[in-house]
Amino acid sequence: MTKTTSATAPVLGIRALNRATLDRQLLLRRSPLTVRAAVEHLVGLQAQEVKPPYYALAARLDGFTPEELSRLLERREVVRIVTMRSTIHLHTADDSLALRPLVQPARDREINYFRKGLVGVDLDRLAVLARELVEDGPRTMKQLREALSVEWPDADPQSLAVAARCKLPLVQVTPRGMWGRSAQVSLTSVEHWLGRPAEPAASADATVLRYLAAFGPASVKDMQTWCGLTRMRPAFERLRPQLVTFRDAGGVELFDLPDAPRPDPDTPAPPRFLPEFDNLLLSHADRTRVVPPPVRGRTWQVNTVYCPFLVDGFLAGVWRILDGALVIEPFGKLTKAQRGEVTEEGARMLQTMHQDAAYDIRFGTVIPES
Repeated sequence: MTKTTSATAPVLGIRALNRATLDRQLLLRRSPLTVRAAVEHLVGLQAQEVKPPYYALAARLDGFTPEELSRLLERREVVRIVTMRSTIHLHTADDSLALRPLVQPARDREINYFRKGLVGVDLDRLAVLARELVEDGPRTMKQLREALSVEWPDADPQSLAVAARCKLPLVQVTPRGMWGRSAQVSLTSVEHWLGRPAEPAASADATVLRYLAAFGPASVKDMQTWCGLTRMRPAFERLRPQLVTFRDAGGVELFDLPDAPRPDPDTPAPPRFLPEFDNLLLSHADRTRVVPPPVRGRTWQVNTVYCPFLVDGFLAGVWRILDGALVIEPFGKLTKAQRGEVTEEGARMLQTMHQDAAYDIRFGTVIPES
């Protein structure tokens, strides 16, 4: 392999990065992968709420049905657990046991934000007691707060519960997360839920390779943004001999797998309806490969985040199911052909996710005027 330096590496423009990322994310064309294989390939799905993983897979997989994912949750082949960026992700059972130990340093740092509420608390003792509590029977966060407050009555109850969540790999037990029959969050340890011990932490090097397969080409900062870890540069340097490098338009070095797909920048990218917090929009330090600068931040308003849709591979507006209709709000003017394609994709999404309901489709206002 010919070695390149950052100064001589080929430049990948925004559209080239966009198409490569969409391909890795199974968004250029729907994939025949199984649900479990897709969750594994994507290194998990953002799952702060119940519905987003389902919509994320509906946009990516050919023939997906929500019941498929619910069955995997029920069989404990996938779980909902705090991993990347301190948020709930849906992972395969194997990944939940290996990736959570990898990101544990970030969870340990998170505890520092709650130190004032944890004065006098022995965190190792807290971890032991919390594990006993949740393995005796799944506990809600309220129940966990109350039980831990008996041991440390002078501590802040919320800080105690957050510390337990950071110290322990807690999973949300079913029926939480199941389509059409979810319930409130109840927690137990991942080891207890799966009936097997934690795996050794996934190696940084192996995780870099998986990240690039799902999100590349990417910079060191991109990966750090995705996983919430710092000091990932040494892993990239160890892997450099087996990777290829590029530059973005600003000169930032990008790493990639030699044989990973990098489609022609003019490859057609069909419209896609994505859920709020989809990892496509959250897993790079530089999001311009998907989010044009003029619309940055427009999927948020105060404490509300809206579901995005893509046109020609880029963020083009938001959508919401409201009052019996799929309401689509473009950020700019769509051509007649684009409106037709977006409408067709919206109808397909509704058929996949809501087979027994009849919804109108209309273009209108989703984000209220401030």
